[in-house]
Amino acid sequence: MAKSVVATNDAPQAIGPYSQAIKLGNLVFTAGQIPLDPATGKLVEGDIVAQAERVMANVAAVLAAAGSSIDNVVKTTCFLTNLADYPAFNEVYGRSFTTMPPARSTVQVAGLPAGALVEVECIAEVG
Repeated sequence: MAKSVVATNDAPQAIGPYSQAIKLGNLVFTAGQIPLDPATGKLVEGDIVAQAERVMANVAAVLAAAGSSIDNVVKTTCFLTNLADYPAFNEVYGRSFTTMPPARSTVQVAGLPAGALVEVECIAEVG
C-alpha cells in the first residue's frame, strides 16, 4: 500500500516538519489541527468556542483534500489545555458530528502550539 501526503491551502500550513495528513489505502490520518486561520496563519482570537469552530473547519478542509469528510471519521483525539472547557468544546464538537459520532479520546495537556486552547486529530475512511 502506497502512502501519500495530503495538502491543502484551505487549512493552515504545517508549522513544523510534518504533513497536514497522510493517506494510506482507504484511510487518512490527520495531523493535529489547532485554531490557526489558514488565510493569515495566526491563531484565531476568542474563547474555546471560537477556537473549536476553527479547529473543526480546519479538520474538515484537510479531510476534503484527502477525498474524505467529517462523516467518514472513525476516531478522534482531542487535546484541551483546560478540561473546564470540555462542555463548551463538546457542544461545538457535537455540531460537527451529528450522525454516528466517532470514537473519541479527550485529554488535558499542559500546553499546545501557538498558545491554542484546543487541538483535534482524526482517522477517517476515504471514499
